[in-house]
Amino acid sequence: MKDTTQYNQRYLWLISLTAALGGFLFGYDWVVIGGAKPYYEPFFNLNTPALQGWGTSSALVGCMAGALGCVFLSDKYGRKRLLIFAGFLFTLSAIGTALASDFSWFNFYRIVGGVAMGIALNLSPMYISEISPPQKRGMFVTINQLLVMIGVLMAQVVNWRISLLDTALPVDASNEIIAQSWSGQAGWRWMFGVETIPAFLFFVLMFFVPESVRWLVKNGQEEKAVSVLHKVGGATYAAQQVSEVKGTISKENRAHVNFKELLNSRVLKFIGLGVFLAFLQQWSGLNVVIYYASDIFQAAGYNLKEMMLNIVVIGTVMVLSVVVTMVTVDKLGRKTLLLFGTSSMAVVYALIGYCFYANYGGFLIVLLVLANVMFYSITLAPLLWVVLSEIFPNRIRGAAMSIAAFAHWVGNFTLTFSFPTIKENLGWANNFWLYGVICAIGFVVLYFILPETKGKSLEEIEHELIDGSPKKTEEAKESIGTIV
Repeated sequence: MKDTTQYNQRYLWLISLTAALGGFLFGYDWVVIGGAKPYYEPFFNLNTPALQGWGTSSALVGCMAGALGCVFLSDKYGRKRLLIFAGFLFTLSAIGTALASDFSWFNFYRIVGGVAMGIALNLSPMYISEISPPQKRGMFVTINQLLVMIGVLMAQVVNWRISLLDTALPVDASNEIIAQSWSGQAGWRWMFGVETIPAFLFFVLMFFVPESVRWLVKNGQEEKAVSVLHKVGGATYAAQQVSEVKGTISKENRAHVNFKELLNSRVLKFIGLGVFLAFLQQWSGLNVVIYYASDIFQAAGYNLKEMMLNIVVIGTVMVLSVVVTMVTVDKLGRKTLLLFGTSSMAVVYALIGYCFYANYGGFLIVLLVLANVMFYSITLAPLLWVVLSEIFPNRIRGAAMSIAAFAHWVGNFTLTFSFPTIKENLGWANNFWLYGVICAIGFVVLYFILPETKGKSLEEIEHELIDGSPKKTEEAKESIGTIV
C-alpha cells in the first residue's frame, strides 16, 4: 500500500544532520592520520613497521572500547547521552593530540578519540534509523555516511592545505629534514587541532535533539515518543509507530536489556551476518588505501606534494559516490548494491595487483584506486550501517549492533596494524590480490545469506527475520485507536 503520510522533512533533516555530525567527526578523525603520517613519524622517530603501525592504528583500540561499551550502555542509557559524551571526547582528543609532547601522549589522545569514534559510528546511524520513516530510512541513514565522507574530504583538504604552507620543505625531503621543518614540528599538530571546532559544535547541538523514539518506547516513555513522532508524521503515524514498537517488546524486556536474547538462535544468525559484514567492509582493503594512501602513491612514483593532492581527489570521489547511494538505496535495495560493490572491487583489485606486478605506475594506479574507492563508497561503506541498523530486534538493537560494531573495529585494527608487515612479506601485488579474493568470498556469502530490507519498517523486518512471520502483528494495528 502506498505511503500517504506527510512527513516533516525539515525536522527529519535537522535531526539527522545533527546526529550525523558524529559521522563527520569519525570521518575526519579516521583519515586525518593518513595525511599527518609523513610528518609526525619523523618527528617521533618512528623507524620500524611496528611503531608505524601502532601510530596509525592506536585510535582503533579506543574504537573497540567505545563499541564494546555501547553493548552494555546504549540500551540502558539511550543513544542521545552517549553521543553527547562522544562529542566531549572528540573535543578532548583533538586538543590533546595537537599538543602531544611525546609518542605515548600522542597515542593516549588518539585512543580517547577512538572511543568517541566507536560510539559515534555505532550510535549515529542507529539513532537516525530509529527515527526515520521506513520508505526513507535508507536515504536518511546514508546521510550519516555522506557526512563521514565529507569529514574524510575535509581532513584531506586540511592536510593538503597545511602541507602547502611549508614552502621551504623540498618535495623529496628526507625524514631528518622533515622532522626539523615547520610541517614536522607544528604543521601536523594543526591537522589534528582543526577538529576541535566541529567536535565542540556536535557536543553542543546534541543537547537539542530528542532521544531515539524506539528507546523511549522501550523504556516506558511513550508520551515523549508520541510527541517526537507526531512532529515527524502526524498523530496517526505516531500512534501506528508506537503500537508496532510495543508489539515487538514484551513487558519483561521494557526498561532493561535481556542479554539472554542475544543467544536466541535466530538472533545469533543475524549477529553472525552482522559480524561477517563488518569484517568484510574492513578486510575489503579500502582502509589500507585511506590510511596508507601516501605509501601507495609514493610506490606508484608520486612525490610528497603530488601524493597529498591525490589523497584529496580520493575524498572527493568518496563524497560524490555516497550521493549516488542516497538516491538509489531505497529503490535498488541493499543487497543488489552490495553484490555490485563486492564483485566490482574484486575485479579492480585484480587489476591493481597486476599493475604493481608488471611495474605499471603513475596515473593508471591512481585511476584504478579511484575506481575502487567509488565502488566501496557507493556500496560497502554506507550500506554496512544501513543493514546493521535494520536487521536486529528493537529489544536488543543497541547491544546487537554494538557487537557488530566491535567486530568492525577489530577488523579495522587487525588490518591497519598488520598492513606494513603483510606488505613487507607479500609485496604490493599479492597484497591487493588478497583483498580481491576477500571481496569475491564476500559476494558469494552475501548472495546466499543476505535478506533484502528496503521499504519495510523495523518492526516488519523483525517479524520476518527474527520471529519468522512475514506479516505485521494485527494486535499492533488494532491498538492504534487507543493511542490516538
